[in-house]
Amino acid sequence: MSDAAQSTAAEVRAAAEAVKTALDRHLAAVERRSGEDDPAVYEAFNQLAAAAEVYDELLYDRYDEVTPFEIPGAEDALPPYAGPEEPNALSVLIRRDYAVVEPQRLLAQAQRIEAAEGEDGASGTVHGALGLLFGEFEPDEIASRHKEFGLDEGDSTLWVTAADEPAEPGEWLEAPFEQVDPQQVVCRFDVSAVFDDEIDDVDDDDEDTDGLDSNLDEDEDLEPLDADRR
Repeated sequence: MSDAAQSTAAEVRAAAEAVKTALDRHLAAVERRSGEDDPAVYEAFNQLAAAAEVYDELLYDRYDEVTPFEIPGAEDALPPYAGPEEPNALSVLIRRDYAVVEPQRLLAQAQRIEAAEGEDGASGTVHGALGLLFGEFEPDEIASRHKEFGLDEGDSTLWVTAADEPAEPGEWLEAPFEQVDPQQVVCRFDVSAVFDDEIDDVDDDDEDTDGLDSNLDEDEDLEPLDADRR
């Protein structure tokens, strides 16, 4: 950044004050939380992350210094909620990924479905078997029984969005996630192997450290990073 556009000391100070204010708001929201998934805590978390990111950028620009803050997923963070305070409608969008790891188990399950319904012909291919499986069982049941069907879980995400009125029938069916206004998202929950990998990396680092005592008991597991807030 050129000198003409360089941040001023006053801007850095203002950004620091914004972080302090966001910290107070976040703590107050946590103290008043109504449950594990309180949207007020979620919003305060995002505001704190945004304020810390601005401060970090201005501090580096002005003084060539950095903060110890790590902003998780800041580039993909949702903006502050700007939807209705009392939504009259909501949408729940879910994506779950699977790998077909045992095709024969999947085909056998599809054949059982066909036999029970007196049908024949669709269970001879993997894509046909998948059509039978998802036509017969609810997605939540498949998620809970995926190993029985020869599937292995991948990443998943769930978004809850709010609106003043229900959507018009059929208007979002072609591309459900593309119609989402980020400012209408009440909460979002992600599950990914990436979070497990991060914990594994921490464990590996601990194993490579010689001559240092660990503060963790042998039976105490590290908790994964909070994937619920982005």
